[in-house]
Amino acid sequence: MPYERAPHTDPMLAVSGDLLVIAPRTVAARPVPTNPYRRLLATPGARAFTAGNLLARLPMGMFSVSAVIMIAGSRGSYALAGAVTATGLAATAVVAPWTARLVDRYGQARVAVPATAIAALGSLALLLCVHYGAPSWTLFASYAATATTPNTGGMSRARWAHLHRGDPAALHTANSFEQAADELCFMLGPALAALLCAALFPEAGTLVGAILLMTGVLIFAAQRATEPPVAPRTHAGSPLRAPGMPALLAAFLATGAVFGTMEVVTIAHAGGAILALQAAGSCVAGLLYGSLRPAADIRRRLLGCLAGMTALMSLPLLAASSTDSLLALAGALLLAGAATAPTMVTGMTLVQRLTPEGQLNEGMTLAVTALLGGIAAGSATGGWMVEHMGQATGYVVPVCAAGLALVVAAAGVRAPRN
Repeated sequence: MPYERAPHTDPMLAVSGDLLVIAPRTVAARPVPTNPYRRLLATPGARAFTAGNLLARLPMGMFSVSAVIMIAGSRGSYALAGAVTATGLAATAVVAPWTARLVDRYGQARVAVPATAIAALGSLALLLCVHYGAPSWTLFASYAATATTPNTGGMSRARWAHLHRGDPAALHTANSFEQAADELCFMLGPALAALLCAALFPEAGTLVGAILLMTGVLIFAAQRATEPPVAPRTHAGSPLRAPGMPALLAAFLATGAVFGTMEVVTIAHAGGAILALQAAGSCVAGLLYGSLRPAADIRRRLLGCLAGMTALMSLPLLAASSTDSLLALAGALLLAGAATAPTMVTGMTLVQRLTPEGQLNEGMTLAVTALLGGIAAGSATGGWMVEHMGQATGYVVPVCAAGLALVVAAAGVRAPRN
């Protein structure tokens, strides 16, 4: 009996008259997720390193609040608590770019784990110094040691950039996801820290934060399959020398001033609880922004985001100056927050494109450092405005800072050459 084999794999038998045909069996293909975030997390290894990174990133919103509660409760001085946390911020601004440079040169796992261990020991030393009444200078030294904490968000973005190089749409979604994660952690972190310190003991927030940080980094660093390869060592200078980077970092500095001023003025005007609405608006807007197809001209996209942020930052000013309604201010903060995530996503994407190859962690850490510097300057400016010009008038500063970021970006930022 003659046989005819169909030219396919996974055959199945079928009989037709005296001819036995081995017909192909249809194998159902695995459906491809249509949601961009499901596609993103379907990347092999992505869920594992994301879980570790989120665990490590949550304490970033816990440490400063925990330190203030712990030090002020023990020493009875908010001035001392503020000075200690400000010292830690200044130390981070100096140390973080060097840590990031080491990450680029030697790899994430080799540098992040020991750097995190030093930072965790600094947090534990601060806890012990506060608990046992050590001299005040030991608080400054201990908290300064936490400056070695690696930029976990930057390392995660570097992994996405490695996994989706050559795919701008996927990278846009990844940056949006990371920005939403930042907002979520900075919403949940302070609340968790305050809850732990109140429900357990004053040092609980710092202790739990150190454990979460170390555990998260260990999980993240263990995912070696998705770690970007170490670039060949070159004699390239700092990413600051890249064309367009100084102006972009200046725009980040001004954007940080928006965040710092909004925080201080809103707490003075309406309390801290309502401030979470701005972060919530930013988180939702970031996720929605990531599901859209980005415009090809990234410079024009950045300018559009900054213009939108400038316009929306005027809403809290109008709400606070024209009415005493807390509900109106809450709605204004929610809408104002909707502009911040798209701005940060686009800015970080531009940082990735402007930064020379092999220096991505350092470039993104410089952006975060500029942002932190702006937050510190904005906090100081906002506090001065509230004290001398009135609470509602303080909302003028975020509008001016956002406008300054727009002007600086328009004058100095140039789109990278493809």
